[in-house]
Amino acid sequence: MSKDKCKILDCTIRDGGLVNNWDFSVEFVQDLYKSLSEAGVEYMEIGYKNSPKLLKGEAGPWRFLDESFLRTVIPHKTETKLSALVDIGRVDENDILPRSESMLDLIRVACYIGDVDKGLELIQTFHDKGYETSLNIMALSHVSEPELREAFEDIAKSPVDIVYIVDSYGSMDSKDMEYLVDKFQTLLPNKQLGVHTHNNMQLAFSNTLTAVHKGVTFLDSSVYGMGRAAGNCPTELLVSQLKNPRYELRPVLEVIEKHLIPMRETCEWGYIIPYMISGALNEHPRVAMAVRDNDEDKDKYVEFYDKLTSPEIIVKHK
Repeated sequence: MSKDKCKILDCTIRDGGLVNNWDFSVEFVQDLYKSLSEAGVEYMEIGYKNSPKLLKGEAGPWRFLDESFLRTVIPHKTETKLSALVDIGRVDENDILPRSESMLDLIRVACYIGDVDKGLELIQTFHDKGYETSLNIMALSHVSEPELREAFEDIAKSPVDIVYIVDSYGSMDSKDMEYLVDKFQTLLPNKQLGVHTHNNMQLAFSNTLTAVHKGVTFLDSSVYGMGRAAGNCPTELLVSQLKNPRYELRPVLEVIEKHLIPMRETCEWGYIIPYMISGALNEHPRVAMAVRDNDEDKDKYVEFYDKLTSPEIIVKHK
């Protein structure tokens, strides 16, 4: 697999929005798009395309992307394509314009293994509207072999362009990644593959490179690793490591210096011990995020570990 066939998909706005409730300024999003374009990054995920009427609570505009708003934010598109992600049950397909009328190029559908059938229905709709599509199967570390095989029979027959290996809990290592890539390649030989990693165990970058060496094409990342909890594989590391002549590191460093460093002073993400513990135990990071939101308990690492490993918790989770 030649590294120059890889495509970087930066999801700073979408995944990073889970850190600050999508409260990004228009200036930041514009600067990020400009920097990613100059850096040669192929895709920028500019947020969620979910429907406000199906979700409660307030959030920034990048949680519910509006086409007219997008046109004011990015009046002139570059070669860097735009993507958005939708969740099962949170999007009204009638709210999605045909691609010919949209700023978006790629729509990604996120679902758990039990909802693959619903995900593929959305994929078919978006495919018919002209979009590139991907299916992002979350929490793969909790999926059994029979479940995967059954789901792949339907995925193989669908028009989906890209199928993602998602390390939702940041619990995988290189052997896990190699196993899953082999499995996906065997059962989905005619689909492009993508990888989305989290950095709970400080393995997001190495796991992404493992996927590259195994032939995975689409690589998710975020600038300065900004993403939910422990964050994602850093875009700047991929841009510098892949050695593709189209990539340029300097523009990414500029946006980190101007925006991400100040943002990191008010928002928390990255390698932090509770996130490491949840990754090591293959637990959803919500438990660690909850303890980090409690100023009194946020640094009581031993207490947090003992709670997660107590017999009562283990039995409950099973």
